[in-house]
Amino acid sequence: METQVTQPGSTAAKLLMGRGSNRRAWQDKLTQVGVTFGGTMVFVALLLIFFYLLYVVKPIFDGADVTPVMTAQLDKPDVATLMVGSDEQNEIIYRVTSQGEVQFYRATTGQLIETNSIEIPSDARIVSSATAFPSQQRFAYGLSNGQVIIADLQFGVTYPDNQRLITPNVSFPLGQPLLQVAGGDVALNQLTFAYSSDRMSFAYRSDAGQWFLSRQEGEENMMTEEVEWTATSSVISDAPVQVQQQLMTPDQRQLLLRSGNRLFVYDIRDAEAITLMQVIELERAKTKVTDVSLLAGASSVLVSYDNGLILQYFQVNGDKGRQYQAIRQFSNQAGVKRIASEFYRKSFATISDSGELNLLYTTSQRKLFSQRFDLKQPGVMGFSPRSNALVVEAGGQLHLFAVDNSHPEVSWSAMWDKVWYEGYPEPQYVWQSTSGSDDFEAKLSLMPLAFGTMKAALYAMLFATPLAIAGAIYTAYFMSPKVRAVVKPTIEIMEALPTVILGFLAGLWLAPLIEDNLPGLLLLLVLLPCSILLTAFAWHQLPGRWKQRLPETYQELMLLPVIVFIGWFSFYISPVVEQVFFGGDSRMYITNELGITFDQRNALVVGIAMGFAVIPTIFSIAEDAVFSVPRHLSNGSLALGATNWQTLTRVVLLTASPGIFSAVMMGLGRAVGETMIVLMATGNTAIMEWSVFEGMRTLAANIAVEMPESAIGSSHYRVLFLAAFVLFIFTFLVNTIAEVVRQRLRERYSSL
Repeated sequence: METQVTQPGSTAAKLLMGRGSNRRAWQDKLTQVGVTFGGTMVFVALLLIFFYLLYVVKPIFDGADVTPVMTAQLDKPDVATLMVGSDEQNEIIYRVTSQGEVQFYRATTGQLIETNSIEIPSDARIVSSATAFPSQQRFAYGLSNGQVIIADLQFGVTYPDNQRLITPNVSFPLGQPLLQVAGGDVALNQLTFAYSSDRMSFAYRSDAGQWFLSRQEGEENMMTEEVEWTATSSVISDAPVQVQQQLMTPDQRQLLLRSGNRLFVYDIRDAEAITLMQVIELERAKTKVTDVSLLAGASSVLVSYDNGLILQYFQVNGDKGRQYQAIRQFSNQAGVKRIASEFYRKSFATISDSGELNLLYTTSQRKLFSQRFDLKQPGVMGFSPRSNALVVEAGGQLHLFAVDNSHPEVSWSAMWDKVWYEGYPEPQYVWQSTSGSDDFEAKLSLMPLAFGTMKAALYAMLFATPLAIAGAIYTAYFMSPKVRAVVKPTIEIMEALPTVILGFLAGLWLAPLIEDNLPGLLLLLVLLPCSILLTAFAWHQLPGRWKQRLPETYQELMLLPVIVFIGWFSFYISPVVEQVFFGGDSRMYITNELGITFDQRNALVVGIAMGFAVIPTIFSIAEDAVFSVPRHLSNGSLALGATNWQTLTRVVLLTASPGIFSAVMMGLGRAVGETMIVLMATGNTAIMEWSVFEGMRTLAANIAVEMPESAIGSSHYRVLFLAAFVLFIFTFLVNTIAEVVRQRLRERYSSL
């Protein structure tokens, strides 16, 4: 049987070679297309993440929008209006007059639904009227015979035939319309009041010009379960003669009387011992006060002027105790005639005689909306309970406006500058997104979170970078191949350890260990490097015949007993050192003697725990960079008479510097984005302190903690996405800078 052999130069050989070349060309082409497609998809994915974050974040910086919806012609427009507003669904708007009538209008058509008249005794007349806080939708009438009528507006919701039906109603919280406040010969002029289930307070002026405070204390009878009221009445002896406005805080602690350009603030917590707390000078050059109003929560007072200026006052601790102080101001083009505050948020609306309507927010100090409408002789305004509608009484009509004001709390200044929050002694950076109060002032400053992120990364890098780079240099340049084959994979496999395990160990084991043995840890930081240097020096001084007894391959391992002994010794004598130098309690010494706050879960714990998570990343990349330096460079340097140390510092490290720098930047990116360790190993307190003994809250940990609890689409929800966007931008910039620097270092030392 003959075997046919194909000659290299034959036609069949050329055909086979051509097929092989075509196959390789197709493989190369497919590989090129696949790599290009994969890289493009990575870039597209980054762009999609970027634009999705922008899509979620953008609405928080949009302004508000106010649009006219309906106009209703008033019944009895010549009667003064006391209060206006709407129900929660904005289907019914109401008007309460100063003469005891409540009118309800259909919001869709402006048609008058019904009119409820408050029954007044035949021997009395209404001499004053007042409203409670907007969220209560409550009002009162003061009568000439010393009686008061308190009424609430309620809107019942039923669903006959699966159709929502809202029924307005006027109710009396006391169960009866009339309550005797003063004697029958004392009229309740200029009434102001506050009401709760167990306490009522009324301030009023008599016909003789004397101001009184009447306090009603309620106590439930255990037998009959009825509330029994006990009355106390006091004279406000130092009240001003002429009072243009009177206000009472809902907590019934303060009474405010405006007389001209002065605001008198009284402490009425004890009805029998009323004291004048402060007299606020409201006067501004060539201006006149037009209105004084309480902001939501009643912690702030808004004062408007005829030139468009609006000042916000709230109490600040000082030498004389808590005193009202002007905190921030807003300016408008037109004079402000009336102010209306939202039920729960710190937004408020203003209107001028020319019909200019403005919507503002105090905390973020934003002007959210400004537009002039055809509103002649504007009067009373009122928000709906959900703050998505505004009712304005003007020109004998009720005007209903739809309000779109979803995210007034957020502004660049509120997130990145110091803000003076209500009750705080000074402007501060504060993150506090939730509270148990409905009228909570949102504090959404990202500065404490960004600061905590940098602090955690800094301490982690201070711990990890020297150890990782020094270990990488020694492993790649000095360590024997046999030991390196064990050490390098062992350190790299540490990267596979879940960070939740490190965080768990740091929070439950390492933090108490450091607290109980803090002197030992500080002693370890001093003794360990000294012992290593002394051991190296002693080894250097040993005779050569002694050194040869230990194989050169395993000389690195001689430090292990030294390190273990120094670690044990440091913690063993920690109680003795603590007793001698710190009075037996190092934590109390740091707190009391040094004045430094000590938290068990602090930056030191985070730095050590996160350092162990970052070390494998830095070590692996840096070790590869040093080990990859061509041997002919180091051999040439040694051949010219340089020592190993000179060769390392002047040749090897310079050549490997791009890779070492990349390793550090990769470690920094890992530290910045770490979540579980800082979540479990810190107190998650959003503070701005560099102290190693205090904790922090990072951007990543904050997102992990609060995202499950945030309402979708809320300001809190979108600010958390903004925090993610900040992290994304930061890591992008770090990686970009790292790549640029790495390329320049490579070009600079490529000629070596």
